[in-house]
Amino acid sequence: MSNLPQLAPGPLMIDLSGCSLSELERERLRHPLVGGLILFARNYESPEQLAQLTAEVHALRSPPLLIAIDHEGGRVQRCRSGFTRLPPMRRLGELWERQPAAATLAARRIGYVLAAELRACGVDLSFTPVLDLDWGRSAVIGDRAFHGDPLAVSELAAALVEGLHRAGMAACGKHFPGHGWVTADSHVDLPMDERLLPQMAPDIEPYRRLRLDAVMPAHVIYRLLDARPAGFSPFWIDMLRRELAFDGVIFSDDLSMAGASFAGGIVGRCRAAWQAGCDLLLVCNSPDAVGEVLAEWRPPADPQRARRVERLAPTTDAIDRGTLQSDADYLAGVAAAASLIA
Repeated sequence: MSNLPQLAPGPLMIDLSGCSLSELERERLRHPLVGGLILFARNYESPEQLAQLTAEVHALRSPPLLIAIDHEGGRVQRCRSGFTRLPPMRRLGELWERQPAAATLAARRIGYVLAAELRACGVDLSFTPVLDLDWGRSAVIGDRAFHGDPLAVSELAAALVEGLHRAGMAACGKHFPGHGWVTADSHVDLPMDERLLPQMAPDIEPYRRLRLDAVMPAHVIYRLLDARPAGFSPFWIDMLRRELAFDGVIFSDDLSMAGASFAGGIVGRCRAAWQAGCDLLLVCNSPDAVGEVLAEWRPPADPQRARRVERLAPTTDAIDRGTLQSDADYLAGVAAAASLIA
C-alpha cells in the first residue's frame, strides 16, 4: 500500500467507457483533480465482474477513490442481473397511504438490500434517495418520487436512509431544492421553475427533516430567486450550508447535461459549480470533456472539501454475497421488494 499515490480527493467525479479499465482511464483516475468514479449500466455485467472492477479502482490510490452509482430502484437501477429487482419508490408511497408503518418498515429493509448488495461488490455510494415531490408534472421524476406529501417523503426517505446506513452506505438526497414541479427534463433541456420561495416550502421540507450525508442540487433555474441553476447558485448552496446547517458533500449533477449549459463549456461549468460551493463535480458520458477539464482547470486545493468527500467512504466492512443469503434482514428486504413489484 505504501507505493500507492497518497492523494486527497480532487473535485471531479468521472466515468468509464466499459466493464474494465483502459490504460487512459487508469491514468485519469490517478489524476489529482479526480475524487471519485461514477458507474453506469454499461460498466456492469455481473456481480463478479463488478467486484473485480471496483477492487482495481480502489487499488489505484490511497485513500481509495469513492465509487458511486445511480441505483434507486424502478427504472433507475444500473445493476440488474444478479441483483435484487427494486421497486420504484412510488410503490412505497402507495403502501404508505394504506399502511404507513408497513411502508416505513419496507423502505428500511429495501434500503438495506440496496446498499448491502452494492457494497458486497465494492460500490461505496448510491445517489439515493430521491426527495423530489410528485406534483404529477415531471415525467423524468415520475415514479422515482416517493409521494407528493412532504411528510410521506420525509418518513419513507428517513427509513430508506436508515437501511443504507445499517449496511454502511452514506445517503445522497436529490434534487435540491426540488425537481418535481418542472415539466422539462434537465438531461436534454434547462427547466425553469417560476415559483416563489414560500410556494417551494413543501419541496424543501424533506431536506430540513432528514440526516443526509450528501446532497445533489437540481439542474433547474428558480427564476424568481436566482438566474442560475441550483448547482451553480450561491443562493441555494448558502441555504444548504447556513439555513439548513448541512455540512455534508454537495455534488453537482452531471455537468455534461443540457441543464448545465447555462455556464458555457465544460471548463466554465466546472469553474462555476466549484465557485458556487459544490464539493464534487460530475462529468459523465463525455471522455473528451474529461480530458479538457484535466488539461485546463486548475482550482486551488481545498482541504475542507476533500475531508467532506473522505467522510462518504464506508467505515465498516461489507458483508459478502454468500453471507447475505443467510442474513434474515436481507431476506426480509428481498421479500419486501418483491411484494411491491407488480
